[in-house]
Amino acid sequence: MSSIAFLGTGLLGGAFAEAAARRGDAVTAWNRSAAKVQALAQFGVKAAATPADAVRGAARVHLVLKDDAVVDDVVAAARGGLSAEAILIDHTTTLPKLTALRAKRLSEEGAGYLHCPVFMGPAAARNAQGVMMAAGPRALFESVEAELAKMTGRLHYMGERSDLAAVNKLFGNAMIIGASATAADVLTLAQASGVDGVDAIGLLKMLDLNAMIAGRGMNMATGNFAASFELAMARKDVGLMLETAGDRPLAALPAIAARMDQLIAAGHGADDASILAIDALRRD
Repeated sequence: MSSIAFLGTGLLGGAFAEAAARRGDAVTAWNRSAAKVQALAQFGVKAAATPADAVRGAARVHLVLKDDAVVDDVVAAARGGLSAEAILIDHTTTLPKLTALRAKRLSEEGAGYLHCPVFMGPAAARNAQGVMMAAGPRALFESVEAELAKMTGRLHYMGERSDLAAVNKLFGNAMIIGASATAADVLTLAQASGVDGVDAIGLLKMLDLNAMIAGRGMNMATGNFAASFELAMARKDVGLMLETAGDRPLAALPAIAARMDQLIAAGHGADDASILAIDALRRD
């Protein structure tokens, strides 16, 4: 049985703490809102009054917090109770450059730190599903690998570059948020066209989006803009979408149209629509 602590017991952190207690770990938790910790007592989670109290005697300290500023504040508050052998495992979605600075600072202070953001919601956390990434010293990762694997469906070690999991978390969230925005616009087009939204989303199953990312996305990443769907024609289609939506609010399409117009004005109308990525290929 491991003695572990959770600092931050919102929806995700609370689910992680509950799952750990159910697995038989001795779990102590702290949250700014005491009621959120007290709600976990039914699972055997012990509430602590302060971060330092929560981490005393813990082999692993899991951080599931709001942002970089809160992570730094809570870690500072916990240091008084943290043992020299304890490992900080940070699941917070954070800014890569601040993650790297935090990892460097904590390493210099002699504290073990891994950044381990996840792609999962509370239900997945309770059932050890979803994806967890880890970045930091390999030896440190290997020392907790078996325990982290119990928390997730897939565990990926990204390497010793301390900000690499943070970067990849932003990649994934950008895709999730972008896809959600586009799906919202599809539903708006369906509403404007008198089509049931459930049917509209169901029809999207005809598209192999994974193959699209593997093919078109890789062409974009390597700068292959040979036309199979010209930008000018794609802009025409986006115009049809905007006209169909009328004055209904759209989440993504107007911004896409504006960017297409810029590129067409710059002479890229005959290039593939994937030319939208051209500026991402320019390096300093």
